[in-house]
Amino acid sequence: MKTKDGLELEYYIDDFARPWTKPETIVLLHAAMGSSIRWFSWMPRLSAEYRVVRLDLRGHGASAAPAVTDDFSLNHLVSDVAELMQRIGCPKAHIVGNSAGGYVAQQLALQHPSLVKTLSLFGATPGLKNSHATTWIPKIKEIGLKKFLADTIYERFDETADPQLVAWFIEQAGSNDPAFIARFVLHMCTHDFMEELAAIKCPTLIVAAGRESIGHANAYEEMQKRIKGSELVRVDTAAHNICDGYPDLCVDHLMKFLAKHP
Repeated sequence: MKTKDGLELEYYIDDFARPWTKPETIVLLHAAMGSSIRWFSWMPRLSAEYRVVRLDLRGHGASAAPAVTDDFSLNHLVSDVAELMQRIGCPKAHIVGNSAGGYVAQQLALQHPSLVKTLSLFGATPGLKNSHATTWIPKIKEIGLKKFLADTIYERFDETADPQLVAWFIEQAGSNDPAFIARFVLHMCTHDFMEELAAIKCPTLIVAAGRESIGHANAYEEMQKRIKGSELVRVDTAAHNICDGYPDLCVDHLMKFLAKHP
């Protein structure tokens, strides 16, 4: 897909629902340093019931990154999702965002509410401003992205994680362009839109790592208070990457939530 500002983005559609049905659409938005492949554990169950759309955010996966001289902002990412939905003929979808993908999802619900049937947020606070993520960048420049991820893996996975999954994650996430990741993370660190959340009116699920430090676990209760009628579920772990480390549990929560809002 070519965006209105000329960037080529990659997306994937998986639909293995019964062919005589008309499945609803789920749009999955991955985390920073991720890609559409990171949803692999979710796909068998979701695609059996829904038309699932996975987008590689600009600068991630198979999507092109903006040039250093080009503008880049959260609004660009939001516009990309809106354009994608128009391209595939989807007037309204269930939007699922993980971490930074959840920032995009929240802003989509705020800026384009007509596109969002339900909103599901996994490890996604309203921006990254109130975090220590700015300290990542000099460390990444010093030791490299893969070494940084390996040294701080305790923030992302707990002791229950499959070592092979962790090794794959470090390889996959660590293969991103460090310069663009620095640009991406530092931009997200300028955002805190907690005050805007009361304007979200669609059914909303918030799934939080109950003891995490990257997204600050204490923010999720405040999110629930501000988004009227939202549901808050906690996964009892200090690991931020709940979508990777606890995929079955996360899909359980999502499917139960979506069943309430057919």
